[in-house]
Amino acid sequence: MEKFDEIKKNWLNVLNNVQNAAKNNQRDSDSIKIVAVSKSHPPEIIELAIKAGVTVFGENYAQELRDKHQYLEESGIKQPEWHFIGHLQSNKVKYIAPFVSMIHSVDSINLAEEISKQAEKNNRVIDILLQVNTSGEYSKFGCEPEEVVSLFDSISKIKNLQVLGLMTIGTFSDDEKIIRTEFKLLRELRDNINKTKGVNLPHLSMGMSHDYEIAIEEGATIVRIGTAIFGERVYY
Repeated sequence: MEKFDEIKKNWLNVLNNVQNAAKNNQRDSDSIKIVAVSKSHPPEIIELAIKAGVTVFGENYAQELRDKHQYLEESGIKQPEWHFIGHLQSNKVKYIAPFVSMIHSVDSINLAEEISKQAEKNNRVIDILLQVNTSGEYSKFGCEPEEVVSLFDSISKIKNLQVLGLMTIGTFSDDEKIIRTEFKLLRELRDNINKTKGVNLPHLSMGMSHDYEIAIEEGATIVRIGTAIFGERVYY
């Protein structure tokens, strides 16, 4: 029970922080979705997190997500909401298309077309976010900020997909100014698409364990939190 107690305590702490950050910014905390980032944690840990009250999980690797989904299925545990948040290769989409709720990391037309193809095979419409590289770091995936409108124009026409917003991974930094600037940029890009295209993309997926409260201040509707819930990762 020791690990369960740790996860439960951490989860309640994160919930409380999200509620306070929302309240301090005159926002409804129910409008902010917490995705528990469970990559590299074994499925037994996900089972404990579900018992602790976590309902949405995010994974970075398609086959790992497929295997965890299958584990819960075979264990007779009600499936949570699954989000894919890592870089997704086109040849791996098939593993998660039957059940994934949202894919956060779409940054090319080719990937969007493959998701569409696999969604159609499974008679589904899959919700996606467009990933933007707001930090300019070469090591990060995502389209360039100046390309996002054109990418939206192309991908929004593809069937069996629903573009619901934008996602970014902020710079891992102690400099709040850098982090805030990147989150503001994502919000401005989303608002610009809504205004110029006459659409209403509701979501901004931004903020992780070290910066989710700043992200909420800047308008995040989805925060992706791993370490603050599960503790340091144990790789297996």
